[in-house]
Amino acid sequence: MAARGKKLINDPNDVVTQFIEGLAETYPGLQYLDGFPEIKVVLRSDVAVGTYDKVAVICGGGSGHEPAHGGFVGQGMLTAAVSGDVFTSPPVNSILAAIRAVTGPKGCLLVVTNYTGDRLNFGLAAEEAKSEGYKVEMVIVGDDCALPPTRGIAGRRGLAGTILVNKVAGAAADAGLPLEEVAEQARHASKFVGTVGVALSVCTLPGQETSDRLGLEQIELGLGIHGEPGAAVTELQPVDVVVSRVLKQILSSETRYVPITSGDRVILLTNGLGATPTMELMIATRKAVRELQLEYGIATDRVYTGSFMTSLDMQGFSISIMKSDATILQCLDSSTKAPCWPAGTNGDRQKPAKISVPAPPSCAMKSDKMLQQSRELTKEGCILEACIEAGAKEIIRIKDSLNEWDSKVGDGDCGTTMYRGAIAILDDMKKCYPMNDAAETVNEIGATVRRVMGGTTGILYDILCKAAYASLKGIKTVEAKHWANALQASIVAISKYGGAREGYRTMLDALIPASEILRERLEAGDDPLDAFIVSSEAAMTGAESTRHMQAQAGRSSYIAADKLASAPDPGAMAVAAWYRAVALSLKSMSCHSKS
Repeated sequence: MAARGKKLINDPNDVVTQFIEGLAETYPGLQYLDGFPEIKVVLRSDVAVGTYDKVAVICGGGSGHEPAHGGFVGQGMLTAAVSGDVFTSPPVNSILAAIRAVTGPKGCLLVVTNYTGDRLNFGLAAEEAKSEGYKVEMVIVGDDCALPPTRGIAGRRGLAGTILVNKVAGAAADAGLPLEEVAEQARHASKFVGTVGVALSVCTLPGQETSDRLGLEQIELGLGIHGEPGAAVTELQPVDVVVSRVLKQILSSETRYVPITSGDRVILLTNGLGATPTMELMIATRKAVRELQLEYGIATDRVYTGSFMTSLDMQGFSISIMKSDATILQCLDSSTKAPCWPAGTNGDRQKPAKISVPAPPSCAMKSDKMLQQSRELTKEGCILEACIEAGAKEIIRIKDSLNEWDSKVGDGDCGTTMYRGAIAILDDMKKCYPMNDAAETVNEIGATVRRVMGGTTGILYDILCKAAYASLKGIKTVEAKHWANALQASIVAISKYGGAREGYRTMLDALIPASEILRERLEAGDDPLDAFIVSSEAAMTGAESTRHMQAQAGRSSYIAADKLASAPDPGAMAVAAWYRAVALSLKSMSCHSKS
């Protein structure tokens, strides 16, 4: 059953005017005409009526595609943008108001997306303006490459490639070129650009129900920016596969929508459709750049990634490819004050996108002698290796349990994070851990987890290892009492930098009981192996007790107490698990040596 879409709006009828008001409040260089609700026009605040000494560039269309087009008003791009209601072409009077507000002696260029309503309304407004004595040219942008060549008069739809055409036209106008040349450069750019869109969901209009046209595992290729059905519905696939299909459609040798072939250079624009995270857009861009180069022999001169022409809250993206030449590049690189044009994208890449990672001192400064010693393990080195292996394997074993607990009290990735660390430790210990040197090995474990684990968990374990390393450094024969001191030093460091204490529902609720019992038993003269076993039981008891604690640190501190009671703290359980595995490994090796 379809449900009404949730929106952060007031009256659905006021969304466009209130958007414009917010836009003008945000950007001091923008104003709007006082003609609501019929006239919805955003214009440059530095352009006075009838006196502008350059060609004015005006674009517009139905709303719902923000930041297009109001967000691209500014010196070097649009002089004014005309908005209709959501997905509705602006009326003639609104377009005329924009023309009269910003057009001076040099005239104005109307850049129009190829939809019937836009063509008719802008066309009629252009004729009316000409009858009033204004110089007006109009350029129609139809960059859609998704549908077969039309057999009627509708033509290709205007999509995100319009943004690039607007930038070319705006730069040409800002350079002082006459109207005819500005229009010609815009037409030239429009002939060189092609776009195809992909959607995971259909957009929801303000005040209306959410469409269930697309299933949970379906995507739609070649849809329009107003939610109209696309060329094909297919099963959800990895984005690399989707991007390949999009590029194949744009560069099709059969339709030849764009005159781009191997050896050409292009501009790439990856455009979010409203509800697509930047991360996903960048992943699509990554694939597009590589595929253009490797599969088509086409290099990218400029790459733009972001949300430029959206479709309300639609999940998906479109890819636009424009053939590059010196004039287009100069226009795209020219300065603009349009607030939503991407900064930092101008100019050729002078350095490679990827460079080598500097080697950390802990690895780079190792001597050959130390590495050789690590291969010829002493008895203590063998014991340390076995303990590390046991702890890491136990974390791998309980990965899913840690994730399950964390899904109830955190963000659900504790097990995955710890698993990454454990796998890396097992890999690194065979290559660069000097097992005969306990302090250096602990230090290297810290370097491993810092490299692969990330987040709060990774840095806390790195702090733990660094503090233990400082405590153990310089001790030739490390005994149980030294490990106890190192554990205590680690607890002090974690508490100092992390801010947690016992009872805060963190890893310390396993470490502190273990440390206290270990020191107590060792000072009482107990056998070190028995002391470790008992202390590991204390760690597990402490970890389990976190079920009854109110979190005061980490993401769990935002969770209600009744929800926290459903699971122990996953960080504490992870500590208890590897600590217990190490203790049992020690006990097992002791039993084997006696038998």
